[in-house]
Amino acid sequence: MTTTSAPGLDTLSAPTAAPTAARVDDSGDERAIKRSRVLEILDRTGHESLLLTSNTAMTWYLGGSRLHISLAGDPIAMLLVDRERDHLVTFNNEADRLMREELPADVVVHPVPWHGSMHEVMSRLSPSQPLDEASVRRELRNARQSLLPVEVEQYTELNTEVAGALTDVLSAARPHTPERDIAAELGARVIAMGAEPLVLLCNGRERSAFRHPLPTSSPLGRRAMAVVCARRRGMVANVTRWVRFDGSTAAERDAEARIAAVEADIFAATVPGARLDGIFDVIHSSYAAHGFGPDQWRLHHQGGPAGYAGRDPRVTASTDDEVVPNQAFTWNPSGPGVKIEDTVLLTAEGIRVLSVDERWPTVEVNGLQRPMTLEI
Repeated sequence: MTTTSAPGLDTLSAPTAAPTAARVDDSGDERAIKRSRVLEILDRTGHESLLLTSNTAMTWYLGGSRLHISLAGDPIAMLLVDRERDHLVTFNNEADRLMREELPADVVVHPVPWHGSMHEVMSRLSPSQPLDEASVRRELRNARQSLLPVEVEQYTELNTEVAGALTDVLSAARPHTPERDIAAELGARVIAMGAEPLVLLCNGRERSAFRHPLPTSSPLGRRAMAVVCARRRGMVANVTRWVRFDGSTAAERDAEARIAAVEADIFAATVPGARLDGIFDVIHSSYAAHGFGPDQWRLHHQGGPAGYAGRDPRVTASTDDEVVPNQAFTWNPSGPGVKIEDTVLLTAEGIRVLSVDERWPTVEVNGLQRPMTLEI
């Protein structure tokens, strides 16, 4: 049904057909809580509306709605949150699908011709200048830090499935397997689980010096790393695993133990009320304390909070956000030929690892089971 809410503006109501299984159920608390958090931002800033334009902000606010076509492209929608309603502007060739499969039923959709301007339509929706997302980036990040129970459940399931996919694929790998075959198998499994493969990395023995190894046709050789970053319902699982085919050397075992010790120090510092720049200081000192030298942190980013972005944000010396309960993290300390990475949740009992597959070999480090290199 089409109605008119303002001169020259078309709006679409929810379709009368039964929604698909992917349709968001907006009858629960998640939507109400997130909307109240955004309205609190409007109250603090004295604005009447907020314009959301990033995938991270919109997928969080709308409970995981997919608002992209190309993973490398901009969102195909813009969202205006005012004190009465949520208004989504999108192109006419996307509107019906979004209403039927992605959006909460109470979102008002304003279709724009595919050759038109979303900005032009959005400017006519609000009588006053809306608050720009970029101006409250920190406030929005704070709003999504503490995950709700439904988010924890969904995020745990995703991370568990990603960890399982890595076990399956790497268990079947052999020294002659090309890196691209590993990435292809992982990508297929991620898509089959209803997720999007945002990052697929793999390096064999000859490319182990690279921290972000895009896969090539090179064979794995005697030792390899695989990395998956997969997104489902807006949340991103980040997991790294290693496989080895002819036994370990003493030097490899030593380096793997030391990088796990660095991670343990980071976990110990990740407590409610801690500041991210303070944790960054711990990272500096931990590398030196465990034999990696004082400058290892300069060679790769160290991770940070996770959830609706791969890192939300990456931690640096100037990141002063405070850690809160029920916040997700992916720390990824690395050194020459070693790296350790899982997605975890800070609970009342401490760090809980989300990306767990019971079939993968582990070792206890400071009370947590941490992944070892799979030896075949």
